[in-house]
Amino acid sequence: MNMLSLQHFPIYSIMVLFLGAFLIVVFGRSKVVRHSVALLATCASMLFMMGLIKPVMLGGEIISYWMGARVPAGGYAIGIALEVDALSLFFGLLVSTVVFVACIYSIQYMSHDDNVPQYYTLFLMLAGGVMGMVLTGDLFNMFIMVEILTFAAVALTAFRNTVTGALEAAFKYLVVGSIGSTCILAGTIVLYAQMHTLNLGQLAALIPGNLTTSTKLAFALLFIGFCTKAFLVPFHPLAADAHGAAPASISVLISGVLTKSGIYGIIRLTYFLFQSMGLGTMQFWLVFLGSVSMFVCVTMALAQHDFKRLLAFHSISQIGYVLAAVGLSTALGISAGVYHAMNHTIFKGLLFLAAGAVLHETGTTDLGKLGGLSKKMPVTTVMFLVGAAAISGIPPFNGFASKWMIYQASYQKAVESNNIGFLAVTICALVTSTLTLASFVKVTQSVFFGQLPKEYENVKEVPFGMRLAMGILAALCIVTGLVPNYVTRFLTEPAAKAVYHVGAYINSAMGAGYAESVMQTVPVAAEPSFVQHGVWSPVSWLCLLMIALLALTVVATSAKYDKVSLGEATDTKYQLFYGGEKNFYSQVGSDDLFWGFKHNWRHYFSFMHELHSGVVNDYALWAVVALALATLYALVVL
Repeated sequence: MNMLSLQHFPIYSIMVLFLGAFLIVVFGRSKVVRHSVALLATCASMLFMMGLIKPVMLGGEIISYWMGARVPAGGYAIGIALEVDALSLFFGLLVSTVVFVACIYSIQYMSHDDNVPQYYTLFLMLAGGVMGMVLTGDLFNMFIMVEILTFAAVALTAFRNTVTGALEAAFKYLVVGSIGSTCILAGTIVLYAQMHTLNLGQLAALIPGNLTTSTKLAFALLFIGFCTKAFLVPFHPLAADAHGAAPASISVLISGVLTKSGIYGIIRLTYFLFQSMGLGTMQFWLVFLGSVSMFVCVTMALAQHDFKRLLAFHSISQIGYVLAAVGLSTALGISAGVYHAMNHTIFKGLLFLAAGAVLHETGTTDLGKLGGLSKKMPVTTVMFLVGAAAISGIPPFNGFASKWMIYQASYQKAVESNNIGFLAVTICALVTSTLTLASFVKVTQSVFFGQLPKEYENVKEVPFGMRLAMGILAALCIVTGLVPNYVTRFLTEPAAKAVYHVGAYINSAMGAGYAESVMQTVPVAAEPSFVQHGVWSPVSWLCLLMIALLALTVVATSAKYDKVSLGEATDTKYQLFYGGEKNFYSQVGSDDLFWGFKHNWRHYFSFMHELHSGVVNDYALWAVVALALATLYALVVL
């Protein structure tokens, strides 16, 4: 057996992370050892994923790796299988890349914390859990990985237990996250009782022709379980609590990695296991949930006073974009959705690292206490501005490329289906993008510009390792925005095509011809169309932006200020229209910048304030209600 065969790369990419966690438990007292093990493990996992790009992403292969017997005499698969198609690999690449960058950042960011060995152990357990979930071909193994990543995330949320609200946030996450995990376990048990197999490929062949009340219940259970991992509405308050309390490097993983595991689970459930995306009602369900998540969470972000909580709500808002695009059930929509999932991982990771840099140097993320940090932290400021421009959809950064595709995909769906409801998605996405930009204008003003408070006069730039991690993600924000054609051709379109190759996924796991022998109608893997109406040139946008910035610079530097100051003015024509009060600087706080907007929407914000009580019992009740609605939907529609 060739141990360096590509066939082994999926299991290597998972086990190297868990092995790293074990080694740190044993030898992690040495700072050099734990840093070396963590970096080597995360780097190796990323390299194993990159090694699969050529055969899987470019060559169209599906790699199946079995641990145990494949198909015994009874015809039901046993043993655990890993199955990697272009969709799995796409999410695996996202996971491994952001984990490696977060590890680089952690070395100096966590240097002043206690119990650092335990941090790296949990860090690698979380990474291994997510990696295992997106690469597995076994439903129960998916549940096991969900359990690992959930409890690692809970422990890391409470890691800085002296931070106000950390233990409370971890407890809420534990309760509601356990409800989600229980739903996944219950759905798995129901499907196993009906189908006598746990292999995703075999389940995908058996379920569509055997829809019973039990299997429909299993769909509802699994769907709600994956929604809790993606923090979609109504589970979004958990994200705000967890992101706010966890270290910034963990917020990157929760936002950029853990939420994607939920999206991945929803795609596998709806497109593969139940193959239900041909139903207009299923498309409406996903698009509606995504649209509600993007709008509700962006408005919640506008009302926040804490830097990281604001970013947390924006994170779920952007996940709403992903789900709405995937729910369109078109090739362009799926490509746009996974493209935005990638971009969200990059720019939201960058923004959380910038917030962590601010916290590292100032000790606070309160927007009302910050200001003027661009004078002391210029590199962090530039990195933050890149991330803010990307998430706001400003060209030529990557957020604009994927949002532009989502706008087109939703509009095309409205035209092709003659359903004006999909046009509402386009409008909702545009409005959300505008509110996102407004929110980051507020953050930029409150944190980096304005007057520097006296207590931060000795603040300095963060260490090189933290700047390097931010620099990597900032570079990716620019590169993936400047070359969208290459990104779509080599990454997102292969992943989208894999969604349509259900028959190939089944046969790869169970053997050639299995899908045809079991299913009444095998999904036809027709060549999907990714045609876009209207094009844009990122280079042209970049040139236009540079010209505009140059013009503003010329105007600013060439302006001549009258040397007669306000206090020395003798001619009344130089006097401004003051009422005689003393002229002094006033910081525009986070509450003031959009006061008029929030005042006009005061009834909405008051309602949302009352709804988000912060009581864990209420959030658990929301989960139960969501499960009841999902069950009713599944029983009536599927």
